[in-house]
Amino acid sequence: MIQIVDTHAHLESLENIEKVLGEARLKGVAAIVAMGSDYQSDVKTLELAAKFKGYVFPAVGLHPWELGRSQAGELERVLKLIEENNEDIVAIGEIGLDYHKSVKAEASKDRQQAVLKELLLLSRKLGKPVSLHSRYAWKDCLSCVREAAVDKAVFHWFTGFSSVLQGIISAGYYISVTPAAEYHAEHRRAIKEAPLERLLLETDCPVYYGREDRYQSSPVDLRRSLTAAAQIKETDEENIALHTTKNAMKLFNLVL
Repeated sequence: MIQIVDTHAHLESLENIEKVLGEARLKGVAAIVAMGSDYQSDVKTLELAAKFKGYVFPAVGLHPWELGRSQAGELERVLKLIEENNEDIVAIGEIGLDYHKSVKAEASKDRQQAVLKELLLLSRKLGKPVSLHSRYAWKDCLSCVREAAVDKAVFHWFTGFSSVLQGIISAGYYISVTPAAEYHAEHRRAIKEAPLERLLLETDCPVYYGREDRYQSSPVDLRRSLTAAAQIKETDEENIALHTTKNAMKLFNLVL
């Protein structure tokens, strides 16, 4: 069976986790990189990775969505947690910028950038890759990563401008394919333009996908990302799986 890697999932938000992971394994999902969003979810993610060691690999971070409702000292707690668990985590994430008006109303661009820069500096210090959220902030997010001289990064669920995508590719960074690739024009365009050597697969579960028929995603839906990527790139699923799994192992230093 084709072996694929879900490089971005929020497993701590899922119910019936053992059943969910069992279903994913049966569909060829060989590993999952689990993302934290704040201190509380980071701790839960680390616990899940310890429970499902060798299958779930943890990333610890502070999502820009959480800044407006985070308690005082949240960033410091997350930074300390990263350092304390440096040997176990495979990435710092989910981190980044979000310039949607609802997010900026709670956390200004300046605050978001200041937090991101702190996390990127730690990424460089520890030599960890970063998983980046960059909604409507693609150019600034890339600039921050470049300025921090971070070696390894993935811009997850990228829907930004072609000019920014070219900067991501030229810097040696990655973008990821979500199930939204079945229908989202900007996401599909980015996937088409990116070389296979710079693509990863993900679900971002448990987010909802679809336009007419909505569904809540789980790791098993990584097969939808795979199929959509193969259609967009006009190649077979085996080729997509081969490249994306190799890329995931390289970026996150996974041993499968």
